[in-house]
Amino acid sequence: MSITRTYSLADLFEIVAAAVPDREAIVCGARRFTYAQLDARANRLAAFFQSKGIGPGDTVGLQLYNGPEYLEGLLAACKLRAIPLNINYRYVASELRYLYDNAKLSALIYSAPLAAAVEPLLPDYPEIKVVLVSGENYESALAATQPEYDVPQRSGDDLSLLYTGGTTGMPKGVMWPHQSLFFGALGGGGFYRKEGPIKTPDEIADVARNGHPLRYMAIAPLMHGAALWATLVSLFAGQTVITRDQVEFDAEKVWDLAEQEQANIISVVGDAIASPMVEALKAHPNRWNLSRLVHIGSGGGLFSAHVQAELKRLLPRIVVADSIGTSEGGTLGGGAKPESGEGFIKLAARPDIKVLSLQHDRYVGPGEDGVLVRTGNVAVGYWGDPKKTAETFTSLDGEKIVITGDMARVLEDGSIVVLGRGSQCINTGGEKVFPEEVEEKLTSHEAVLDALVVGIPDARWGSKVAAVVSLHPGAKVDAEALQDHCRRDLAGYKVPKSIVFVDQVVRSPAGKADYRWAKATAQQGLTAEG
Repeated sequence: MSITRTYSLADLFEIVAAAVPDREAIVCGARRFTYAQLDARANRLAAFFQSKGIGPGDTVGLQLYNGPEYLEGLLAACKLRAIPLNINYRYVASELRYLYDNAKLSALIYSAPLAAAVEPLLPDYPEIKVVLVSGENYESALAATQPEYDVPQRSGDDLSLLYTGGTTGMPKGVMWPHQSLFFGALGGGGFYRKEGPIKTPDEIADVARNGHPLRYMAIAPLMHGAALWATLVSLFAGQTVITRDQVEFDAEKVWDLAEQEQANIISVVGDAIASPMVEALKAHPNRWNLSRLVHIGSGGGLFSAHVQAELKRLLPRIVVADSIGTSEGGTLGGGAKPESGEGFIKLAARPDIKVLSLQHDRYVGPGEDGVLVRTGNVAVGYWGDPKKTAETFTSLDGEKIVITGDMARVLEDGSIVVLGRGSQCINTGGEKVFPEEVEEKLTSHEAVLDALVVGIPDARWGSKVAAVVSLHPGAKVDAEALQDHCRRDLAGYKVPKSIVFVDQVVRSPAGKADYRWAKATAQQGLTAEG
């Protein structure tokens, strides 16, 4: 093994696995692996990769559904100082070609049901040295390989890639050094340690050995940053990670699994996942024994106050928490919705989180608006894209900063209210409207299941607020009633001028909003109206 332990994710995991070898690491359907078994399987995969010429700097694509293979692929790449990266399993040929080209793939692991999308592309990529198919040749490759390999001297500067985007443009590969990722996105081992983040790599053993062996359940796909990061937080704390072996989301089956596996912690991605789970609890109030559940957390999507309140009412023993993070800036913190009603989360003052002026020339003070930025342990750029890197990763007064894209306001006590994504902000007649605020109000109506809000061209106002709305099965409400509902708490310019009803609002498997689809749908609805 490596001589000097570092903040490489591989080193950190190996320390944890040695500390709690017999503890269950991952559960997925009938498959259950301890930490020692997961580490051994990742070693076999690393040895197989190395035998095929994969080594430091090579990129390893993970085009996988949730399961042990995702974590094994990530860890095996890190063990060799290769670069793991996520590939969205919903991408079509053009998106996959772009990503394969951009990442310069050296190895690929994909789930067998995705063969129809992947196999036609492979002849055009002879530079991909290794192709493994989960459910086919993956297990045989591991079984035929001994777990020994030449271990390189790893580093906290080793890279991993997180591809983000696709709903507002082609995906971008966010470059995260392992050490920055560990401290900036995974809490540095401090989320489950009263002393806070670790000071040396070896201290991660104490986090795993001395912490409660909690059982964490990942609902969203690991191919998305929020779910992967939450999973890695639990893995580095020596907890048991529970993943579903079904691809399609089914709220009742989620609760079935939570009861069966006695989950303590569940992470969701905002209302898109939490709302159906609430409805399932309301429909079957006495069906599940969830006495072991203590925490439901959300990150990566709008988590409305009324949805949080319903979860607390239905499960009064649990803690419900909201947090915010970005692919480039990591985990930015948690908080409640501001009492003023404006914005969607309030962050406590922190030295590494600031608000930058729109001119990017100074940090703003109390009462001022700007764009949320983070310093310190952040990503370092976009893979192969210096132009976009320069737009997001910059510096001020000699300090490196990453621009998150979220608009924010500094309060008198130094805390920060996050207002919404600047890229989605609607300028209507000079007034700014953040879609998240309007979406939360729409979804608080008892008939509304989901909603997205966008700006569409308007001859008088430049842009006008429009909404795309889906209703609960059997529910009925018209546009005028929803507009009246919004008008009770929102200024008139924020109330949607047009509302298009659809059977289902389009989102990613993790619940991320597809605003490109919503804008096209809203414009089509406007054309149909008139």
